[in-house]
Amino acid sequence: MNNSSADSAVTFPQVAEFNRDEFLARAEAIGKVAEQGALEADINRDISARLVQTIKNAQIPDLWKPKRNGGLNTDVKTYYEMIRIIASHNMVAGWLSYFFSIHEVWVSYMSPQGRDELLNSGELIGDVLAPVGRVEADGEGFRIYGQWNFASGIRHCGWIGLGGVAQLPDANAPEYCIFAVPSSECEIIDNWDTLGLRGTGSHGVKLDGAYIPMHRVLAASRVFGSGAPMGGEFDADEPMYRMPFLPFFASAFTAVCLGGADRMVREFKERTATRTRVFTGGTSAATSGPMPAVMARLQMKLLEMEGLADRYNGILETWLANNQTTTTDEEKALMYAIRGQMARNGVEIATEASQALGATALFKGDPVEMFTRDLLTIGAHASHLYEDAMSVYGGTVFGGAAHPVW
Repeated sequence: MNNSSADSAVTFPQVAEFNRDEFLARAEAIGKVAEQGALEADINRDISARLVQTIKNAQIPDLWKPKRNGGLNTDVKTYYEMIRIIASHNMVAGWLSYFFSIHEVWVSYMSPQGRDELLNSGELIGDVLAPVGRVEADGEGFRIYGQWNFASGIRHCGWIGLGGVAQLPDANAPEYCIFAVPSSECEIIDNWDTLGLRGTGSHGVKLDGAYIPMHRVLAASRVFGSGAPMGGEFDADEPMYRMPFLPFFASAFTAVCLGGADRMVREFKERTATRTRVFTGGTSAATSGPMPAVMARLQMKLLEMEGLADRYNGILETWLANNQTTTTDEEKALMYAIRGQMARNGVEIATEASQALGATALFKGDPVEMFTRDLLTIGAHASHLYEDAMSVYGGTVFGGAAHPVW
């Protein structure tokens, strides 16, 4: 059977409540499917229909929906562990499993009509939240124009949220908004040809005057700050309304990094354990020369990442327990800095391990080659750019302002 066919997807019993062991097993299954098709996805710059359907069958898009829309009441740490497990098999699948679940969070802040339209549609949801679009009022809605790049998984999404600035009828000034558009109304710009994370299919989208009714406009800047969605009709006990939006929304980028870094350390350990050095008379790489010291450095960097992940998720859980939806500038910047440090560690693990393993690990499609490229690429994402994150966090310690977004 063709591995690219949705008919060969893994199936799971459909459940109405989250169970940790069940969903960790589902994460492992998704990861195995993704790893089987990793090179194909890399070459095609897109994942297979089989993997997309497996992700859907595993109810990944339901993890963070409100209960009224079929959500599963997921817990923060298990979710993080799920994304890490998937990413340890294939970082592309970890990235998309994260995106195909976390995007439901901003949708959960829309008006009740908008929430129900998108979340009950059975379609995957993409987004490019950068406010780069041009928006014009048109009657009771808006028309939107422009090109947004980095729309991960767009070929598999039925909806996409796009950032722009508009003055809403109940506002005195323009504000940052997200406009939900059927992906069928977008022109896909085939421009995702990158160093790594190639299988995410993060192509551009272009719109030329698509009409957006008011119920599909999210007043993002105001509702993310308050923790309350537009139009009421929500359960304040739902977890997505009890934490600051951005630190929660961006949290699992580091789970993807951690999964990839974990795989690189394991690959290094397994290969070094059986490796001999031909130029030194067949000596064991594991017991002579520099490799034991490299192993120690890699392990220490990985342990640092795990400790930072525990700190990050512990802060989220504290906010959740306290129903805290806003942060100080220093609190927000700390979360940014943790993400930046974890991304930097992942990049350093990738480069040191791949260089120490030598040329045999660099052939196209080798896990070391692919994970190295993916870790380098994820390290460049705006949500955790190392230098920016360190500069901003250090500034807030002395009373400066947090990053306007991250």
